Amino acid sequence: MAQNLATLAGRILIASIFLQSGADKVMHYAGTLHYMTRAGLPFPEVLLFASAIVEIGCALAIALGWKTRPAAALLVLWMIPVTWIFHNPSGGQDAMIHFMKNLAITGGLLMLWAFGPGAWSIRRSA
Repeated sequence: MAQNLATLAGRILIASIFLQSGADKVMHYAGTLHYMTRAGLPFPEVLLFASAIVEIGCALAIALGWKTRPAAALLVLWMIPVTWIFHNPSGGQDAMIHFMKNLAITGGLLMLWAFGPGAWSIRRSA
């Protein structure tokens, strides 16, 4: 029982950061687009739309325990360039803090990928 509850809570907590981030990109489109453009990204409009879809879609899948492993794997792959571009540790102490936060989140996502969503999920085997 405790393991099932912890797994469910863990999925919800790790999904919450991506759900909030994806929703923030939609609600603050202009500011986020400016930030991404200033970072020198090619096709920032396309990347902004894709980022919002990936973050919201994967967060919902993880929280519900549906296709958890593929959603976690996609977020791990997505976070590699995002972390390097926006939270490069050479950018100072704030960047290093965000870099380390993203490493910890990636660790949690890798555990979801390895062990799956747990018993309290829409699809336990996913």
